Amino acid sequence: MENADKQYTFHAFLVAWGVFAQHLALPERLQQVSLHQKSYKYTPHTKVLELLVATLAGLPHLQDISYDAHPLERDQVVAEAWGQPGWAHYTGVSRTLSALTLDEVQDLIDVLEEISQPFIDQECRLVHQQGKRLCLDGDLTGLPVSNGSRTYPEARYGHMNGDIRLGYQAALVSMVSPTYGRLWLTVAHHPGDTISCTQAEALALAAEQRLGRRPRRRTEKLRMRLQQMQEAINNTQKRWEAQQRRLEKAKEQLQEAQETYELRLRQYEDLAKRYRAEGREETPYSALNKARTGVQTAQKRIARRQRDVAQAQKRWEKTQGHLEAQQEAWRQLQARLVRFEQDNATNTAPMAMEFRLDAGFGTYENVALLIEMGYEVYIKAYSHRVVTYLRNQVDEAASWTRVGANAEMIGWADYSLPGSPYPLDVSLVRYHTGKNLRYSVLLHFGEDTVTQDLSAWFHHYNGRQTIEAGIKEAKHVFHLHRIKVRSKPAIILQEYLVTFAANLIRWARHWLSRLPQVIGQTLDVQRLGVKHQVQIGTHISAQVISGSEGTLLKFTEASVFAGKCLYLPAAKPRTPRPSVFAFLKAFFVKWHLIAQPLR
Repeated sequence: MENADKQYTFHAFLVAWGVFAQHLALPERLQQVSLHQKSYKYTPHTKVLELLVATLAGLPHLQDISYDAHPLERDQVVAEAWGQPGWAHYTGVSRTLSALTLDEVQDLIDVLEEISQPFIDQECRLVHQQGKRLCLDGDLTGLPVSNGSRTYPEARYGHMNGDIRLGYQAALVSMVSPTYGRLWLTVAHHPGDTISCTQAEALALAAEQRLGRRPRRRTEKLRMRLQQMQEAINNTQKRWEAQQRRLEKAKEQLQEAQETYELRLRQYEDLAKRYRAEGREETPYSALNKARTGVQTAQKRIARRQRDVAQAQKRWEKTQGHLEAQQEAWRQLQARLVRFEQDNATNTAPMAMEFRLDAGFGTYENVALLIEMGYEVYIKAYSHRVVTYLRNQVDEAASWTRVGANAEMIGWADYSLPGSPYPLDVSLVRYHTGKNLRYSVLLHFGEDTVTQDLSAWFHHYNGRQTIEAGIKEAKHVFHLHRIKVRSKPAIILQEYLVTFAANLIRWARHWLSRLPQVIGQTLDVQRLGVKHQVQIGTHISAQVISGSEGTLLKFTEASVFAGKCLYLPAAKPRTPRPSVFAFLKAFFVKWHLIAQPLR
């Protein structure tokens, strides 16, 4: 360390994460992506990487790159830590992002996913070794923009944060990680009018593709459902045929009524001519009057027959529509069965997995789909009519189980709800909120005997708050809800970088915690949350001492971590490479080099 290079930074943790990123070869691998833009002072790859670093720093606006109190653009130490010659002005970053194509963004995302894959694989193996299920959480969150804006592509009005707003929806899936707590798996960009109940299958398939793993499909359940549906189709077919016969009969009766009317009308007209020719007067009981009454009766019969035909036609058309819908649903389920059988045939190592979703996804069709896909399902019921139905099944003498400070539950195992293709474990939950009671319904399908321990069921389902906390972190720490760009490819990239940044910090924290420690001097990063690291760690000053063996961050007296340091081994060690302990020994022998009061 005698030839150590000493510099200062106002973004200490960005230096640490930059060194970690170089250990992952992240800058080099992004550099290999083909981008059509020209390079001037900085390459477009540098500007893309600059957006990632700005995201890690929790900068709410793109212009903060250049106009923050300590601009990232001017921090050469951070640029070098990320293997870059420097940072561009934020306007250059904006122009580069606006010029990206969808294919280029997908190529960039593919590289970042390749970097992420070893961490995901490691966690999946660890879950399997522990004999547990891989737990996935999914959600849809709104990203509103100004209601008066017309420059955001494909922005639409939809439900966001309890209001109708213009903007987008981001569909997210996270996994519960034994090592890192929570890891983001996927994020998908949608217009603002997208609703949750349409996205359950897409979330599951995206997560499976990202994981490279899936559960064994429950094809036996699907075959049973198809058989039941075929029986229902046969019954509908019989009803349709009977209604068709009644319709044909009604049409025949109408035809007969019309022919009778025409015959009586001709008879009346002939009789009327004869009366006029003979000069006879019509009396109340004359043949002419009776003929007129017969015509009127025939007219009324036609009206009745027309109503009968209309009603029979309406019933027939309704049944035909129902039959066509059933047949189309059967065809879709049959195609699903073929697909799932192929999935099972190619799935040599199925993984036990569960999915937790909120009420927006909890339609019966979505629940059935997830069951057939092989998941252990924890979900809330979509319709409030289910709540009403179950409340009617509970009398005042029912025994409720307290599961929380203000929550009570009552449950039923293998309960057949009207409209549900499969029996489910069902629980009615009531919450005491002041003088009022609020109700919801939890649904479950799988191996867990949830009705035997309602408290465990309640708390396990509410464990999905981890994704809600992740969404809150994404919005308030990484400012996901602040759309920094105005092109669709760049918006998709920004959304993905937020999830990648959250994962990267967790990987780096674990990496830093496993490096050699110097008792009383090394900063215990493991005790710092993501919010603390981003909002404080990326905006404090440190002395950066770099050498061939690695880099040492020594936090200045002006920082909250004064007196602490972090050792960062070199990403590409030179030969011969001193051991980490040799470096630390040499460093502390030469302590006087860095123990000077920091300026």
